[in-house]
Amino acid sequence: MHFYRQLTPISALTFDLDDTLYDNRPVIVRAEQAMFDWLTQILPSRIMIDKTVWSSLKSQLAMLDPMLKNDVSLWRYETIKIGLMQLGFRLSEAEILAQQGLDTVLTVRNQVDVPAETHRVLKQLSDHFPIVGLTNGNVDAEKIGLASYFVDVFQAGKDGLAKPEADLFNLAVNTLNLPAATILHVGDHLITDVKGAKQHGFQACWFNDQQKLIQQQSKALILPDVEITQLAQLLEIVGLEN
Repeated sequence: MHFYRQLTPISALTFDLDDTLYDNRPVIVRAEQAMFDWLTQILPSRIMIDKTVWSSLKSQLAMLDPMLKNDVSLWRYETIKIGLMQLGFRLSEAEILAQQGLDTVLTVRNQVDVPAETHRVLKQLSDHFPIVGLTNGNVDAEKIGLASYFVDVFQAGKDGLAKPEADLFNLAVNTLNLPAATILHVGDHLITDVKGAKQHGFQACWFNDQQKLIQQQSKALILPDVEITQLAQLLEIVGLEN
């Protein structure tokens, strides 16, 4: 644990979800594979699936419509739909299949192994502080067993622009009915979480379980107030453990 600034009294916390409360990397790998397995099932056998082509299409769509990055579910839906149309499917058929593809991905996306330590820490924190989840992803907090710890969970796309934009942070302030300066935001990303939190008046905790050196991180545009390598260190920060 490392303090870059002295924290002021904390009345509530907000949490990023992916890669903060659990390791999301293997989840995304499985979800991507589920999409390609599904494509293999619905496409004629003569059509070879090139993953790089689909990845390139996804990037191209984001360049044409940068707002797609604020809604990862819509972004995936549009990628599947346009990809299928490029393969000769009619619009109406592509739309139906794109929704099926998205549903397939989301099923795997919500199969998350949340560590017991995450449950322990969130339970202790939620017994003493109101907590709000703020995610740029499309995980369902209810389906992965985390919803009970939160007053609410706000999701980019459905609830506004993605972090580091103000939308989700403002929703947290309004929901908690507390000054932003009394809220500690915890997240793994130095831009979406740390920069976003500090820009919008929150205190910021960088969850650095990979133990990276912040001096070597090009994304470290604004220093967090505190850096932790284990979630349990939050209990000490807020005075629940010595």
